[in-house]
Amino acid sequence: MIRKLSILCLTLLMAAPLSAADYDIDTKGQHAFVQFRIQHLGFSWLYGRFDDFNGSFSFDESDPAKNAVSVTINTASINSNHAERDKHLRSEDFLHVDKFPEATFVSTNIQPNADGTTATISGDLTMKGVTQQITLEAEVIGQGQDPWGGYRAGFIAITTLALKDFNIDFNLGPVSTHVEMTLSIEGVRK
Repeated sequence: MIRKLSILCLTLLMAAPLSAADYDIDTKGQHAFVQFRIQHLGFSWLYGRFDDFNGSFSFDESDPAKNAVSVTINTASINSNHAERDKHLRSEDFLHVDKFPEATFVSTNIQPNADGTTATISGDLTMKGVTQQITLEAEVIGQGQDPWGGYRAGFIAITTLALKDFNIDFNLGPVSTHVEMTLSIEGVRK
């Protein structure tokens, strides 16, 4: 889910030097992150991430209707820095990774904003056997030539998901019904 959101952010290449380009999310170089946070009892935030995901995006500055993003996340790669909690998060109470080993995001619409550096990305997030349309608010961080002769673009995208929308109804308390997702990604032009 977070992977898809990350890819959506990449489509915000509003100032790309080429009229059309395809990018792979740079997960091998550890320059992309799918992170989350959720309140713990109203006293603090619990942070985590997904360690294994991949994706790609397309950007056409002259024809935004061609912009697209796709992300796939290995749900078993959830990491909240606590082995027992992660085991519970992988169980039927939460992600049920044995039955649903992947979460995916595919964009359906990317609407650039007038400022040229932000966009609203809509798309279908499939997690735990449920597909819901979600919206991400994305921002271009930067783009340009890298030291190795490639071209890169970086984005951040943020969304909030209601756990119940994805059949996650384990009672975490009244302040823990939603999870905030942040996708910080860097893409390498193909």
